[in-house]
Amino acid sequence: MFKLNLKIALRNLWKNKGFTLINVGGLAIGLASCMILLLYVAYEWSFDKQFTNHEKTYVVYQSVVANSKTFSWSWTPNVMAAEVQEKFPGVKYASRSTYPRPNLVAVGDKKISSRVVFADPNFLKILDYNFLTGNPASALKDVNTIILTKSFAEKLFGKENPINKTVKFENQNILKVEAVIDDVPANSSIYFECLMPWKLYEQREPWVKEPNWGNNMCLTLVQLKDNNAFGKANADIKEIYKRHDKEITAEALLHPLDKWHLYSDFENGKSVGGKIDQLKIFLLLAFCILLIACVNFMNLSTARSERRAKEVGVRKAIGSTRKSLISQFFLESILVTFISTVFAFILVEVSLPYFNNLLDIKLTINYNNISFWLTLTGLMIFTGFVAGSYPALYLSSFEPIKVLKGLKIKTDSSVSVRKILVVGQFVFAACLIVCTVVIYQQLIYVKNKPIGYDKSNLLQIAINGKMHDQSKLELLKTQLVKSGAASHVTIFSSDLTEGGNNTTNIEWEGKKPNELISFNHRAIGYDFVETVGTQLVSGREFSPQFPNDSNNVMLNEAAVKMMGLKNPIGSVITFWGNRLTNVGVVKDFVVESAYQKVAPMIFYLNRSSNDNAQVIIVRLNPNQNISSSLEKVDEIVKTIEPNYPINRKFVNQSFDVKFQDEKLLGTLSNWFGGFAIFISCLGLLGLALFMAEQRKKEISIRKVLGASTSNILTLLNKDFIKLVAIANLIAFPLAYIIINKWLSAYEYRISISVIPFAIALSLSVIIAILTVSIQSVKVAKANPVDALKYE
Repeated sequence: MFKLNLKIALRNLWKNKGFTLINVGGLAIGLASCMILLLYVAYEWSFDKQFTNHEKTYVVYQSVVANSKTFSWSWTPNVMAAEVQEKFPGVKYASRSTYPRPNLVAVGDKKISSRVVFADPNFLKILDYNFLTGNPASALKDVNTIILTKSFAEKLFGKENPINKTVKFENQNILKVEAVIDDVPANSSIYFECLMPWKLYEQREPWVKEPNWGNNMCLTLVQLKDNNAFGKANADIKEIYKRHDKEITAEALLHPLDKWHLYSDFENGKSVGGKIDQLKIFLLLAFCILLIACVNFMNLSTARSERRAKEVGVRKAIGSTRKSLISQFFLESILVTFISTVFAFILVEVSLPYFNNLLDIKLTINYNNISFWLTLTGLMIFTGFVAGSYPALYLSSFEPIKVLKGLKIKTDSSVSVRKILVVGQFVFAACLIVCTVVIYQQLIYVKNKPIGYDKSNLLQIAINGKMHDQSKLELLKTQLVKSGAASHVTIFSSDLTEGGNNTTNIEWEGKKPNELISFNHRAIGYDFVETVGTQLVSGREFSPQFPNDSNNVMLNEAAVKMMGLKNPIGSVITFWGNRLTNVGVVKDFVVESAYQKVAPMIFYLNRSSNDNAQVIIVRLNPNQNISSSLEKVDEIVKTIEPNYPINRKFVNQSFDVKFQDEKLLGTLSNWFGGFAIFISCLGLLGLALFMAEQRKKEISIRKVLGASTSNILTLLNKDFIKLVAIANLIAFPLAYIIINKWLSAYEYRISISVIPFAIALSLSVIIAILTVSIQSVKVAKANPVDALKYE
């Protein structure tokens, strides 16, 4: 019986090639879109789950109430790990490590900037990386040793065995390679190429040895013996700061490692989401696109109902049961789904390089993974049964006597259900159009919002090696300006577009008791205001003409407002126990999130290498060619520090990185929204075919009575425009709720205007008219004699 049904199904598909092509095409696009989105969701979901005991591993967070908000971050004191390991019985291992940072590693003349992590031995017991060579038990115990990843070892040593060979770190430390591990997976929150002992970090940075509960400077990981100990460990760690320093108001908490990537947003000290919200959107998008493709199959299958009616009547008359007919139609839908899946694979493989480039990741289909095939089989069966459910139940319900006598079958219920399905498709499509337009409006708004400084022609150069010496820095600044490549040069303690140091240890006259405010603080050089292109609201900036400026500070407008200073110039603040005088007020400018309000900020003069300035900021000469200016800059930097590769970047390029998530969301919504609209058009075409079939004689009579082609087109399109209008009326409130919730996460946000809704309405109506007109024109121009010759 199965063989017979398969032959009938293949014969029907081959006989109606046009319908088969549309069905297969719609389902293939729907399945391909669904597969790509699910691959991305699976990749993001797998973050930090590659370790054996990931479900028992936690990141220590601290929460501090400041500026009337609770700030939570995974920076902790250097003494946290030892305290937790010693005093908490439920803890198996605790480790401290730095976050990955760029450092120079050299072998002979080969010098490469790599991502480096300093960690203690417990780090490798918690995160069990795969050792290719070397002894995991003794790793990170000897001071002058280094662990390399496989690919980085090949960069340094080629095909040679690197074990016991030496590398030079930052042109200072000679380190012996003690082990090589597999490359850190891309879906890991801690991504590095070199791993070095914490003792080496203490040796290079003596201040790290000092136990200090007030200095949050490292990452602390904790692995529990079992998760039954979590409740007590999390309760005990909460007051760990206060037990060691009563003046510290921070609280600690344990955050699961395997949720670290997806649940990174905290509110009032509790995890409230993060990237998981984006994944939920993509999961919903994948499901809806697949559902739209299934609806198309239903529409197009029932559009041929009159042609299949006699087949059903004959088969029932010769003894076929409804059950066997339902099986036949389900087999057809599963067969179409199988063929569509083959084409979907081709589409996925062709489009994956584009999406990998867009997402900056490496999504691949693992054909050897049994879970992949099980998921795919389940997806195919689900799609086949959902797509074939309505056609199978509807077509198998025809009464053989009526259809064989040529009586018109009742189609009212079919039409109403099909109209509901088409409305549902366009509800989703209209929602996507509105959301995509608003996402792009928000992105453009924030990108064009004044950021308080001029980022054009502004260059950042990382300070390395000899450039940390104050005299070398001054020489570099002088030569850059003298060469004509730069008009102004200054220094800054961190990347101008990223976060940096902050503190609550600030006192001033008029401060309320127990008032806790978090201030950003940055070391700057002379000519900072002129170089960056910001404005001085009042007072002056630091200058060599004032030797006492090492005892002065500058504030931004947000700091003045937060402190409530009526006369900020000359006001004295206590910063880490030092009484300093404010000499200038700088206009607020963005250094962290472009979506949040500018935080209070304190600037102090970079006095020596101890202030640890990280970047040189260069304002390129606008009167010079940029390429020749960059060549001069590279030449001068190389002359002063020849042992380090030049690490420079434009500020506007770094600033654009801030909008990566929004760009990704907008681009994916754009692409998959386009696919959804295209598939919806196929569904609308199916309904147009069905309606044209039903009204063929009516249209012919109208033409005989004198109706023009335009009259017929208006008549046929009118009903579909009504459906699209209804879909938009349903979609607009839903889209408003969704987009308003998304915008609520931003302090700087656009007001939702009528423009996105007008665009959605216009696009959907135009698309509907064009889609329906493809069939309507054909029907309107048909010879009425063909439809009426048997009447």
